[in-house]
Amino acid sequence: MANKQLDLAIIELKSFVPAKDFDLSMRFYNDIGFTTSWHDNQLALMDYNGFKFLLQNFYLKDHAENYVMHLLVTNADHWWEKINEANSDKGYNIQLTAPEDRTWGIRDFILLDPSGVMWRIGNELPI
Repeated sequence: MANKQLDLAIIELKSFVPAKDFDLSMRFYNDIGFTTSWHDNQLALMDYNGFKFLLQNFYLKDHAENYVMHLLVTNADHWWEKINEANSDKGYNIQLTAPEDRTWGIRDFILLDPSGVMWRIGNELPI
């Protein structure tokens, strides 16, 4: 067998995030800064400066409530303020914890989006 070099480069990795109310979830993510790059009635490509996920018009309660996304940002407190403001203005019925410093070196908070999907949004703490 010939020894050949395989090109295993990754170009992108996207997750399919479930949505109970597809239109409401798209509006929520738009209001916290994501752009809807493309959508039809089943999928929406959500983009924040090149970081993307696919919002899907699909919902199973057990699936959505056990789905977790992790978003590493430069300032968790600023993201918390933006999300809290969007929820206060539009009443998205999300759940949001206050940012906390974690023993594993991250300052983060938990967001449960309009479908119950958990997002842990945080920044690295200085060592």
